[in-house]
Amino acid sequence: MNEHKKEYSFTEQKVRWVKKHTPKLLSFSITRPKDFDFIAGQFAKLGFMQGDEYISRAYSMISAENTDHLDFYAILIEDGIMSGHFNQMQAGDSLLLEKKPIGFFTVSRIPQGKELVLLATGSGIAPFLSMLENETLWQKADKVVLVHSVSYVDDLVFEQYLADLKDHAIVGKYANKFIYQPVITREKIAGALNQRIPQLLENSELENALNITFTKADTRFLICGNPNMVKESYEKLKAKGFALHRVHKDGEIMMENAF
Repeated sequence: MNEHKKEYSFTEQKVRWVKKHTPKLLSFSITRPKDFDFIAGQFAKLGFMQGDEYISRAYSMISAENTDHLDFYAILIEDGIMSGHFNQMQAGDSLLLEKKPIGFFTVSRIPQGKELVLLATGSGIAPFLSMLENETLWQKADKVVLVHSVSYVDDLVFEQYLADLKDHAIVGKYANKFIYQPVITREKIAGALNQRIPQLLENSELENALNITFTKADTRFLICGNPNMVKESYEKLKAKGFALHRVHKDGEIMMENAF
């Protein structure tokens, strides 16, 4: 075990709580080492030992950067080895956390604009939840729009959390800037859009629902979630003249491809 700890450079953390939202969706919290620093939007590698084999996967923090714990959100995949472990996990159990966070899809890299549109499917909402608690995000735009696309209404597990942000110490100051737009693709529910995000971008239905005209001068997009959605949404936006935001070249789109 000591050899594995040295080789993989992880620490052993305690599970604080586990909450099952649906049979396939859960969130959980672990203790946080004092030297584990991350930027909102980054992810951590979590794992466990199966005999002599170290199993790990990457998960974005949903908690704020300044908390003394780390919270995560996961979709349980049938026959997934990590999902199977999470499904049995309880408060008090141990979980392995690699020592350094990963990723460049961070709040600090968001390009300045007037409207910031966060596009997420499924567990792709995770980095955005962390970003929403960072004041930097709110200083990047006059309006912040979170679009979360799921299959069924029961999959919208963070609606109450988002509603409560108006009472948050930081977010409360900017609550008038925030718009939340749910998308439900397999049910028709009042207040929710009903097509996949790439189609909503292509046919301008998202713009119409938000009463915002997306422009290259003013609108910035962050995209995270299902790889097909990320790729297709980028292609739809590219066709409308938007470009990728790079280190040495400003653009309007940031994407997370690690999901």
